[in-house]
Amino acid sequence: MDSDPEKTNQISAADPEFLELEAFLPTLASQLPDAPGMEQLNAWKQALGWLSTLRQASRVLMAAIAPETFRVTYANDYFCRFFGLSSTSTGFLHQEITLFDLFSNLEEAKVRQWYRRHLLYQFLRQRYAIDCHKPGYIDESITLSVNSVLYPEPRLIKFWLNSQGLKVSVAEQLTDKLSKLSNFLPSSVTPEKIIADQLSDAEQLESLMKKLNLDHYRVKGFLLWEAFDVTVEQQMQQVIQRLTGRESILRPEGFRQLDREMRSLFLADKTLFLSAEQDPARLFSETEFQELSVISYSLEFLQGSHFQKAADSNQICQIPDLRLDAPTECDRQLLESGVRSLLLIPLVIGISHNYENYDENHQQPMGLVVLTSSQPNHFNQGDLHNAKQLISPFTAALRQALQQRTTSFNNIHPSVEARFLQEAERRSWGLPPEPIVFKNVYPLYGISDIRGSSQERNRAIQKDLLAQYGLGIKIVEAVCEYQNSDLVQQLRLDLLEQIEHLKEGITVDSEVTATEYLQNNLEIYFDYFAECGIPAAEAVQAYTEACANEHQCVYQARARYDEAVNQINQCLRETWESWQEKMQKIIPHYCDIECTDGIDHMIYVGKSIHGDFCLFHLRSLRYEQLKAVCDCARTAFKIQQDYDTQLKLTHLVLVQDTSIDIFHDEKTERLFDVGGTRDTRYEIVKKRIDKGVDQRSQERITQPGMLTLVYSTNKEWEEYQKYLCYLSREGWVEPKIQSGNVEPLQGVTGLKFARVRVLP
Repeated sequence: MDSDPEKTNQISAADPEFLELEAFLPTLASQLPDAPGMEQLNAWKQALGWLSTLRQASRVLMAAIAPETFRVTYANDYFCRFFGLSSTSTGFLHQEITLFDLFSNLEEAKVRQWYRRHLLYQFLRQRYAIDCHKPGYIDESITLSVNSVLYPEPRLIKFWLNSQGLKVSVAEQLTDKLSKLSNFLPSSVTPEKIIADQLSDAEQLESLMKKLNLDHYRVKGFLLWEAFDVTVEQQMQQVIQRLTGRESILRPEGFRQLDREMRSLFLADKTLFLSAEQDPARLFSETEFQELSVISYSLEFLQGSHFQKAADSNQICQIPDLRLDAPTECDRQLLESGVRSLLLIPLVIGISHNYENYDENHQQPMGLVVLTSSQPNHFNQGDLHNAKQLISPFTAALRQALQQRTTSFNNIHPSVEARFLQEAERRSWGLPPEPIVFKNVYPLYGISDIRGSSQERNRAIQKDLLAQYGLGIKIVEAVCEYQNSDLVQQLRLDLLEQIEHLKEGITVDSEVTATEYLQNNLEIYFDYFAECGIPAAEAVQAYTEACANEHQCVYQARARYDEAVNQINQCLRETWESWQEKMQKIIPHYCDIECTDGIDHMIYVGKSIHGDFCLFHLRSLRYEQLKAVCDCARTAFKIQQDYDTQLKLTHLVLVQDTSIDIFHDEKTERLFDVGGTRDTRYEIVKKRIDKGVDQRSQERITQPGMLTLVYSTNKEWEEYQKYLCYLSREGWVEPKIQSGNVEPLQGVTGLKFARVRVLP
């Protein structure tokens, strides 16, 4: 088909009348002040003004496209700015450029087919006056990614073609194709019916275009190309899908993808999530490593910060410039890290007793989504609007996380998570539960225990109780000086008697009974005693202030003990977790740790957990386990030096070369239990072995600063003897090995031990 070489219906960009049309119309009007067309000229001038405004101010991308060549002949200002093109003051382009030059990923064949279908539709309307129902392809749109000089990242453009500006005419004398088609139709069937059917079917549509032979027709006019930048809408949709998906946003991969999408949507530098569900608050951010960065802040440290203000107000906040507004140390740390502006999205969730239902009347602050930028005044009103749209999806994601806590499958280790998710999916379809079993796994158990922790805590309890009873004695003595009361004298003697019992030692229930005694026999009289003179009132106040804590008793010695134990546990946990990262790279395996008075770990590894498992992986893990325990011992040495504590640690590894079966029992709090008598024996040994004694010397088999191995067979010893040699070679332990038999435990006999000293 041919484009019309004559431009009778077009005005050239070179025509001075067009270039100066706005000036030309007033001149013409002044020359014809009384002409009947004066009113029409003014209307044209006003219309021209509106068209000029639309061309310059519209945020819609618009262009006039030449048929066949798809050359852009005219474009509005936004189109030119978006693609970095130059144009005349009236919108005509200086350069020769086509749609395919602008969109490198645009399929030319597909666009040409699209154009020919538009052409067919206009031909039928104009030539044969068949105005059938508009087919779907006329309003079809295409969405493409394209680079723009206005943005640092590719943009998504959704565009349409409008063919109403085309005029189609017969290029030469032709037989009326439509009447030919009608010859084959029953008289009851109209051409319009046939055309409508053919336009709605892709194969018939192509057949119709061939029969009509569109190449014999002449085309004049232009195609109107209209487009919208839908990048933000698409990005919003991606973020919402991410938040409402199954993957937790606080899992490393889920958070990493969310961070990337949020940064793209808000053109931000970083996405942070501040979890303020409990004290301390935790700040999650992406790192270059596999795991997320998690930094803990006390709620006291956040007091007065922009974080805290946004959470308290439950309003989206933007901080234009931290350099001008950084009232707290928290804000100043952000500024020092390069952050200049912030967008804070507070998240609250309505809770019920079991976190299962949303309740607007009981809202709990959960945290903040934090977007940062190194540029001041970065976030605008559009960003605030988008942030508001994301509050509900973020809240839904958090609510889902809370609901997951109430299920039986929570806190699942990544190595076995797939099996639990599989079972959860089965049940979601209404299928009956199936047991979750991992067969033939090898157990690796170890413990770093604070030796004598119970005795140390008892001494702390004793010290606190004696201090509290001493404060009580001062009260009754002050009352006795104020008045002569036989009852108070007897109370004083009772307290002195209780103090003597406490000095002799405390029992398991002393912590509770001794405190209850003071509550029931002394504290009930405080209102009266406070009126028995100034010394008595001051003594009551001193007692009350000493007990003004969450425990409602003197808790100083125990607090120091708890702090020391917590510090030890924290350091041991950090040491073990650093080794776990390395061990997981050998072969994925299940690992559970518990911190009480020390730390114990339980590892299960086998082919049922990871299909690539082999003997080499098992022995590599066993050796790494020993090195990790030795490093925990070194951590204990350092704690003793740095914190001047008398608490000492012992370290034990239980050896078993035979595999066991583990299963998940939803009736117990443990993730896994063992099955079978052979496996139960291992559990019995694990629970009692740290109290085991040498059959000959009757001393504990575990000793401070030493690594103890407990085993059953010569085969096990031969393997682990090599490991001890390797540890000595690497400088972890002394070469000297102490050994012996373990005194029979209840239900378990035949155990042996080997012991080496760990080098600092």
